[in-house]
Amino acid sequence: MALKQQAQAAERPAITSISPEAAISGGELHIRGTGLARNGRPVVTIGEQPAHLIVASDSYIVARVPESAVIGEVAVSNGLASSNPFPLSVGIQVADSLHPVANPAVDREGNLFSTFSNSRGQKSPVALYKIDTNYNSKPFVTDLTNPTGLAFDRDGVLYVSSRYDGIVYQITPTGNMSPYVEGMGVATGIAFDHDENLYVGDRSGTIFKISPSRQIYVFATLEASIAAYHLAFGPEDYLYVAGPTTSSFDCIYRISRAGEVETFLRGIGRPQGMAFDADGRLYVAGSIQGRRGIHRLGQDGRPQQFVSGPGIVGLAFTPSRSLVVATQSALFRLDVDVKGRPLP
Repeated sequence: MALKQQAQAAERPAITSISPEAAISGGELHIRGTGLARNGRPVVTIGEQPAHLIVASDSYIVARVPESAVIGEVAVSNGLASSNPFPLSVGIQVADSLHPVANPAVDREGNLFSTFSNSRGQKSPVALYKIDTNYNSKPFVTDLTNPTGLAFDRDGVLYVSSRYDGIVYQITPTGNMSPYVEGMGVATGIAFDHDENLYVGDRSGTIFKISPSRQIYVFATLEASIAAYHLAFGPEDYLYVAGPTTSSFDCIYRISRAGEVETFLRGIGRPQGMAFDADGRLYVAGSIQGRRGIHRLGQDGRPQQFVSGPGIVGLAFTPSRSLVVATQSALFRLDVDVKGRPLP
């Protein structure tokens, strides 16, 4: 009996690590272990759903998360036996039929706000949706063309930029809209600092600073972006800016309170939305060394993939310590137990 148990143990595959530990449908998992393909091609399941294999060997597998996956436990069968399940945080779709081009916004109650941005100059029947904490999606703003960046101020008023008319609008909690500032060029990303100044990224090359009294200043100039500037404030009130270009080797810039620009990270492909957690770590959507998804930068500044997934354009943390990920058409929630950086 002991010899039989030893033989079964020898046949059983063992997962030693999965990278990253969170993914949405279409994301790629890098699975390492032993005995993964002992008797031919292995089978990887996420929950009970089979995953498509991209690379398969006895010690290393790359598997794609299927659209039907909702339970985050990964197992590998090598034709002789199955491994113990390995934990994985899988994104649950909470809204679809959207067209985000930047981060979603989250209010203090945990309600989500996302856009149907559409092509330049094309107006959609609904411009902005509100998704409540039960994930019921309702139209919130209609009469707005090409909504792009979203941000809340200290009083809970939502601001949205339009890359069509260069206006940043104020949106009340009841959905009433009024212009806040005009003449922002191709207005894309927006963000507030702790002094309630609003920053607006004109993707043609300018970061504007608007004081609480609505005085407009040119804060910094950068290389033009083909898509958008994505803005986020981090520790010590530095403004971080991601602006994808035609290069696959783009930068994230950091701008001091005095408007001094420096390169913070180099070598990210098509950087999109960004967010900080309460510990001051930066999360950015993009591609690094072929791995698409969301990457987290530690205190040493080195990026590590945090979420795997295609077509991610934005992200935001919720009060319940979840992460909301925006793709080009939907929102996903991942339970990552990370506290986001508080609102200004």
